[in-house]
Amino acid sequence: MSHNHPYKTAPDHSFDTIDAIISPNGQLNILSKVEVAKLLDSSQSGLYKLFRSCSLAVLNTGNDLDDGKELLERYASFDISIVQQERGIKLALKNAPSNAFVDGKMIKGISEHLFTVLRDVIYNNDAINENPNFNVDTTEGITDAVFHMLRNANLLHAGLDPNLVVCWGGHSISRGEYDYTKEVGYQLGLRNLDICTGCGPGAMKGPMKGATIGHAKQRTPNGRYIGITEPGIIAAEAPNPIVNQLTIMPDIEKRLEAFVRLGHGIIVFPGGAGTTEEILYILGILLHPDNKDIPFPLVFTGPASSAEYFERVDRFIGDTLGAQAQSLYKIIVNDPEAVAREMVEGIKKVREFRKQSDDAYYFNWQLTISPDLQQPFIPTHDNMRNLELHKNQPSHLLAANLRRAFSGIVAGNVKEDGIRTIEEFGHFKLHGDTEIMHPVDELLESFAKQNRMKLPGREYKPCYKVIK
Repeated sequence: MSHNHPYKTAPDHSFDTIDAIISPNGQLNILSKVEVAKLLDSSQSGLYKLFRSCSLAVLNTGNDLDDGKELLERYASFDISIVQQERGIKLALKNAPSNAFVDGKMIKGISEHLFTVLRDVIYNNDAINENPNFNVDTTEGITDAVFHMLRNANLLHAGLDPNLVVCWGGHSISRGEYDYTKEVGYQLGLRNLDICTGCGPGAMKGPMKGATIGHAKQRTPNGRYIGITEPGIIAAEAPNPIVNQLTIMPDIEKRLEAFVRLGHGIIVFPGGAGTTEEILYILGILLHPDNKDIPFPLVFTGPASSAEYFERVDRFIGDTLGAQAQSLYKIIVNDPEAVAREMVEGIKKVREFRKQSDDAYYFNWQLTISPDLQQPFIPTHDNMRNLELHKNQPSHLLAANLRRAFSGIVAGNVKEDGIRTIEEFGHFKLHGDTEIMHPVDELLESFAKQNRMKLPGREYKPCYKVIK
């Protein structure tokens, strides 16, 4: 493992902290002097704030905190810097959360995630944003950028049969729901399927935890537990310790595209506004006329106690997007084995389709994703107020606009910038047709009552008002 040299422990707002110097494993150990100089320049530029906040989130793995602003305030004196050496780099940490260490040594998985932050933040800036070869104003350019980011993170493997299941769901779920996600993960692992999630706690951790047992029983080597996150959400959903391949995409839209390009099927567990955003995203893609013949298994599932939740979500989809959208997924309640079998069968169809159409198994090039789902949406008060939330448009575009509404609500709930915006300017105001806004309001109210908008024990204050 990397060599760690902690040399003091200091209090930081009553939270234990440690100073340490960490060495990398793998590719970041072998850098030229020019590359090291570039890393140093980048880390000292405007990227430093981003690098620091993502690093702090990774170090906070395992803590019950889903508020990016509160995390940054709790560890206000935390600092991270790159130390240049003849043979590469090290990271110097000051006042880092002590829970990232065991007996003075950093946990290996957290160390790996820390260097992943460095790799992705620098790569996304230098190789994508400042590279004239990538035009991220076009659909093709964005997809190409997503491909290169995933390839740089070593997540694309030619020659592997399709077997990657994306699991979505809330970070704030009940114990029964969490145990159910583990059981589904276990059944997937027994069938040699790998797991990809948003990498945080709750429904993002449970399937990975279950799959590790299924893989162990089947003696499946090299099980993949992929976590895909983005800077705005990483503090609220710090990577769980089981993630063995982490990547940080630059924004929520590229994160979502990475899920659907990389994965071969999607399972949705209970969740809140963020999970609804994900559901609307995949429905916006599958409703696009160009995608009607492309197989993509999509299953909503939870324990018996979640039956009412999925009835509500299904009703919301029917009321807003219609019966065609409802036909794109299956709801399976309280049957982990049936969920796993459905995924196995669905992924067989994906494999056959990709084989016949000469599409790569490791990246879904054929899906058409409209610009409305790709272009980054900045949830300002004006942008939220001006969303097109009416039925006088194709259903895939309505899904994209509803996705943006829920994305803004997630930002106002848990992202540092979003929380500060709400504190300064008050609630987001959502306008639209009554037949759209009434189901939106009902759904969000039900999430709040079921404590799906914040971790248990933490007060939820709505960041939005629905204007009907």
